[in-house]
Amino acid sequence: MNRELVINVTPTEMSIALCEDKVLVELNKEQCQTGFAVGDIYLGKVRKIMPGLNAAFVNIGHEKDAFIHYLDLGSQFLSLERVVASRQPGKRGVKVESMKLEPAIEKSGKIASYLQVGQTVMVQVAKEAISTKGPRLTSDISLAGRNVVLVPFTSKIFISQKIRSNEAKKRLRRIASGVLPKNFGVIIRTAAASAQDVDIEHDILSLVEKWNETLSKIRKSQAPALLMSEMSRANTIIRDSLNSTFSQITVDDEKIYREIKNYIKVIDPQLEKIVKLYKGTVPIFDNFDISKQIKSLFAKYVSLKRGAYLIIEHTEAMNVIDVNSGNRTKAEVNQEETAMEVNLAAAKEVARQLRLRDLGGIVIIDFIDLHKAQNRQLLFDEMSKLMATDKAKHTILPLTKFGLMQITRQRVRPVAVQDVTDVCPTCNGTGRIEPTILLDKKIENQIQFLAEDRGVKYVELRVSPYVASYLCRGLLSIRRRWAWRYKLSLKVVADQSLGMVDVKYLGRKGELLL
Repeated sequence: MNRELVINVTPTEMSIALCEDKVLVELNKEQCQTGFAVGDIYLGKVRKIMPGLNAAFVNIGHEKDAFIHYLDLGSQFLSLERVVASRQPGKRGVKVESMKLEPAIEKSGKIASYLQVGQTVMVQVAKEAISTKGPRLTSDISLAGRNVVLVPFTSKIFISQKIRSNEAKKRLRRIASGVLPKNFGVIIRTAAASAQDVDIEHDILSLVEKWNETLSKIRKSQAPALLMSEMSRANTIIRDSLNSTFSQITVDDEKIYREIKNYIKVIDPQLEKIVKLYKGTVPIFDNFDISKQIKSLFAKYVSLKRGAYLIIEHTEAMNVIDVNSGNRTKAEVNQEETAMEVNLAAAKEVARQLRLRDLGGIVIIDFIDLHKAQNRQLLFDEMSKLMATDKAKHTILPLTKFGLMQITRQRVRPVAVQDVTDVCPTCNGTGRIEPTILLDKKIENQIQFLAEDRGVKYVELRVSPYVASYLCRGLLSIRRRWAWRYKLSLKVVADQSLGMVDVKYLGRKGELLL
């Protein structure tokens, strides 16, 4: 499998496309200078305690207060608070490696016992702001590197479950325990299995240094303040995904090109040559045939082979995907074989769409009914295999007797589709509006109510330009007839911001009458 990373940089955002064998599988968009990304560490100030939720709202500088639950404080919250307090101006800083750890907090405790309004607290963004919700926080701080994740205030060494070899596990434990300072633990990532000893050691020591630099900023900062920012999204993807299967990384911005090249030079010098600077006149996404694939990201219908297709619907509570065979069944004799063929093709596309759209929460897939139990199991196994490359945490349940498959998938960033779409203000998402043929009668009824029941003598109608031209057309226009009939001064104003059937009724001073 050949993997390519194509990066398009504009003044306002960076778009990062990950392609596998020329097929777009992931699209990430990073807004320039917006901050509040997953992994960022902040010095925040507690704004509000919510005893009923056993949670608190913390100001970290975002327009909406961030949310932290008691369970996200981490078992060593008291040790973290002691270190943060010791770094305040005028106090001698406590070093993590030489301190005696505080007792772990209770799993079933109350957040009011540990946080008070106005308290300064060190937190990390666990989930970006999505829709109307602010960022989700944790005080169980961790710093991610290419081979390991550093976890302060613990001495445990965890190893990725994907590393099966006992010899490899012993080797990795030996390396980690040899360089880890006291009161620091690590989670050894899958990539470490093929890494050199010196690379793992360097990774751990550089993360410890990064942690100490983060703590040193507390003394000079006043909450809310950013203490440590995660690397750019491009470098994060490279850090987590870069291996020998990457054939090329192409970027159209010289500054980002140098940044990525320098980063790869540090983590894997042999792959430095795959980074290319794009200088073509055609937009980079058009040149790599990505623009056409991005358009499918926003489509409700996704085509499969031989007439089959998916319908993807987004609701507030879940995402629903319907699998349709189209007109295939008319030409096929064995319906079970046809259904299985379509379902397997759909499963492959669904796995791609989940990553591409970064769908999270509950996903319900309505596959074509299968009557044989072995086929249902085969489809479940295939879906599990296809989802194995998805880095987001997920759970897949076998098909129900109604042919539905349920998937839960972790969501830490806003869905890409939601960033560029909104509910139609005219139909409120229903796809249907009031009949325009009755619009003039509706307006006249409201004018009659205002004139006869309320005694209004002046009405300004704000309507769409099309309706305005209809009401004012001709010498004996509808507007004039209404004004004479109801004995009032009637003014019609065209407003392009209004929908076809939207009407505003204003008084002489611009106040709303209805």
